[in-house]
Amino acid sequence: MIKKQRLEEILDRLSELRVLVFGDYFLDYYLTLDRSLSEISLETGLEAYQVVETRKYPGTAGVVAANLRSLGADVLALGLGGDDGNGYDLRQKLIEAGVDVRGYLQAPGFATPTYHKPMMREPDGSQHELNRMDVKPRRPLEPELEDRLIEAMRWLLPEAHGMLVVDQARSLNCGTVTDRLRAEIERQAAQNPDKVIQADSREFLGRFGSVILKANLGEAMRAAGLSNSADEYAVDRAERCGRSLCERAGRPVVITLGSEGIYLVERPGQAGILIPAIPVSGPIDIVGAGDSVNAAVGAALCAGATLAEAGFLGNLVASIVIQQIGVTGTASPAQVLAQFQAHFSD
Repeated sequence: MIKKQRLEEILDRLSELRVLVFGDYFLDYYLTLDRSLSEISLETGLEAYQVVETRKYPGTAGVVAANLRSLGADVLALGLGGDDGNGYDLRQKLIEAGVDVRGYLQAPGFATPTYHKPMMREPDGSQHELNRMDVKPRRPLEPELEDRLIEAMRWLLPEAHGMLVVDQARSLNCGTVTDRLRAEIERQAAQNPDKVIQADSREFLGRFGSVILKANLGEAMRAAGLSNSADEYAVDRAERCGRSLCERAGRPVVITLGSEGIYLVERPGQAGILIPAIPVSGPIDIVGAGDSVNAAVGAALCAGATLAEAGFLGNLVASIVIQQIGVTGTASPAQVLAQFQAHFSD
């Protein structure tokens, strides 16, 4: 834990930062359905859901950008969208959030990645999410689009204190963060040792080198090529894969453990530490929690925090975000301080 005065110092510094967020920008498209208004389709005989409300938010890399903005940092977006309606909406939502979109490139014929999230409202007032419907790239990114992204990274990164990479793709080279872009990220890390560069990857964390690695435990285990043991605690698994990844990348590793907190390995050959989670009560929604940790930890490191201090801030932000139901949540400095004061005497 850190002192309140130190937390306030870090939060104050966030407003002086500019952070580049590179990766897969999705549109989170929520549709609220009212079961009491459902109709039966004459053509199929199936229940026809009735949409009574829609909400749109920047998703995935957009969640990281939105969290950084909520924390007070300036954000430069670097990513790819289509010239379709969802691409327009996503760009507008980023602009509304105060994100600099010079690096949000739009390509004709490219389908803007979108998560359609239907939320069913039952007659008793309860609400739950139905099967998500995804629009995302299924083919390798075209070389000319890779060229455009590399060029944009080279002229945007000098403006930033650091870069957070969000790699959401499940198929190799089909997202924005391809092997060519990973090689460029590694070059930029070597050329800019004073800048914080942190990568979060759903499937390909092990393909990143020379940058800070952030992952949940399952992602970290896959990246390290280690198998689970039924009788092994999560913290012990985090220690094994965290030390392996830290040795490989030569940089710190941040592993989220859900309700147990965040595990940090700072240097090769060094034992890691567990930063316990902030306890919360009532319903929770973990959508966007990992992205909020990515934003909070990366921003804190850019602001000069130690890795342990950054992990503590990540836990505070995640505890606020998961209590925001049915939305892609964020946390403000005022909310962070209130959460701190609710759980700690200092």
